[in-house]
Amino acid sequence: MPIKIPDQLPARKTLQDEGVTVMTESAAFRQDIRPLQIGLLNLMPNKIRTEIQMARLIGATPLQVELSLVRIGQHKAKNTSEDHLLAFYETWEEVRDRKFDGFIITGAPIELLEFEDVAYWEQMEQILDWTVTNVHSSLNVCWGAMAAIKHFHGVPKYNLEKKAFGVYRHQNLKPSSPYLNGFSDDFQIPVSRWTEVRDSDIDPSSGLEVLMKSEETGVCLVHEAYCNRLYIFNHIEYDSSSLAEEYHRDVAAGKPIHIPHDYFPGNDPRTEPLNRWRSHAHLLFGNWINTIYQTTAFDLNEIGKDRLK
Repeated sequence: MPIKIPDQLPARKTLQDEGVTVMTESAAFRQDIRPLQIGLLNLMPNKIRTEIQMARLIGATPLQVELSLVRIGQHKAKNTSEDHLLAFYETWEEVRDRKFDGFIITGAPIELLEFEDVAYWEQMEQILDWTVTNVHSSLNVCWGAMAAIKHFHGVPKYNLEKKAFGVYRHQNLKPSSPYLNGFSDDFQIPVSRWTEVRDSDIDPSSGLEVLMKSEETGVCLVHEAYCNRLYIFNHIEYDSSSLAEEYHRDVAAGKPIHIPHDYFPGNDPRTEPLNRWRSHAHLLFGNWINTIYQTTAFDLNEIGKDRLK
């Protein structure tokens, strides 16, 4: 089944051009089934690009999914027009009474700040607590993953001397995990961050299980059975050109940046990079959506009731 998004959302045309089936509201209604409700808390500056990246992967699954775009209401976006936000986004305050089968929290370019210094940290903690009772399964990405694992388990993040930047080989540590169904033993994922979470701080007795890891950049994907949480610290959702755009942007701004590791053919920034992670990105999101479908309640109102204290 296809993904259901607003008719005028800019991502729609891009996805249709790529061959992703996008459903109109009337067509979705005719199918007379309950679509999975997926929320996307988009903290990235370029919200349209992130909408496309996430919707592309969610929309490639064989189930009907309704995507709701969510933002932090008090935070003013600098790189996305207010008209776009008003037309397509709801604030978290507007959706906090809803239940979601799945909820994605993206990264944000604020990783060098201490969590407590982030302007919306208090609201972020409220949202994370809300996911316990209102979300069946959450997928936390990059800074969003670091924020979530810090909030729920006190796992710290550490600044890196040099940015972890490029495409790195990763190992499948748990082939039996439903989230890694179909994954190779060894695969590549884009990495772009100035901070890290360390394996030594992840306590298995707390219910955390490392599923993916890189010898060069460390922990990538962590699963927590309680609340069906996934924490992914790297950017498997990235477009082919995302790292190139970051590199050329920083070079133009005079910022210290090295050529992305194992990304440009021949290590030449003038060449067009090849995407070597797309299939595994689709696998991960497809496995996540399928696991949600297999385990979520048919009645949305039942989600989270067993977690109430």
